[in-house]
Amino acid sequence: MLHHRLLGYLDEVARSGSIRAAAARLDVASSAINRQILALEAQMGTPLFERMPRGLRLTATGEILIRHVRDTLRGHEQALAQAAALKGLSRGRVTIATMAGLAAGVLAGVIREFREIHPDIVVTVLVLPAEGIVAALLAGEADLALAYRLPSHPRLTCIAAFEHHLGAVMAPTHPLNGRYRLRLADCLAYPLVVADPSMTLREVLDDLVPPGLALTPAVETNSIELMKRLAMTAPHIAFVNLPDVCDEIRRGVLAFMPLTEAGAVTQTARLMQRSRAHLDGPTHLVARRIEAAFDIHDSAD
Repeated sequence: MLHHRLLGYLDEVARSGSIRAAAARLDVASSAINRQILALEAQMGTPLFERMPRGLRLTATGEILIRHVRDTLRGHEQALAQAAALKGLSRGRVTIATMAGLAAGVLAGVIREFREIHPDIVVTVLVLPAEGIVAALLAGEADLALAYRLPSHPRLTCIAAFEHHLGAVMAPTHPLNGRYRLRLADCLAYPLVVADPSMTLREVLDDLVPPGLALTPAVETNSIELMKRLAMTAPHIAFVNLPDVCDEIRRGVLAFMPLTEAGAVTQTARLMQRSRAHLDGPTHLVARRIEAAFDIHDSAD
């Protein structure tokens, strides 16, 4: 098995796309990381990263290796957690401020898996509007924030960012399912279930409406769950981000079609912490679990 420190280097470089950025995150010298990667590439006889003008990108071999790396790191985390449990060190509390869609979607799976490994760590989830998420993090009421379109703030640090496609979700039997290209204009003839103006989703959707056409919702709501439930029955169509519906897609009860209009067809989710806050053991474990979950959804995107 590869040395654990090298595994961490590879994982961080793959996530950040840059040796310099990985070195800053890990607080080690760039030359040390570069030397280890070059030595591994020489040993394997093939490059693991493509050297691009603006950073690094995994090669096909690198993609295969990074899956092994992350599986190994997760196994290492689980082993450490089990060892800590024997010493009574696996207790704690982590509070996450987030949006309703993320709480009911990818974050629910993260917490379920995390609790299986760390049953004595209490996870609290605060579902808040965007401004409330920032306020809770700044006030110390939350350890982590996970949301779309979080504003920059000098007292906050972005741990990771994940970009996702906005798409139309519908029943697998819907007439539009399976189209090679789907535009928002194609959906306007059907009953639409859309986010209300309090949600960032609505702003993105409004930006996609073609000139001369109007978005006329059949249902407006701030509930991602309601959007998904109604979309399961044709001919309704809802508009959400891919991670919001991965579970329903796997179960075959919803289909997801990315919208093809140019412009704002993606949203960026950010995982953030207070700039001067130290990620203690439990909070660090939760943050890494969230990053791993979004990496899985990114690969499915």
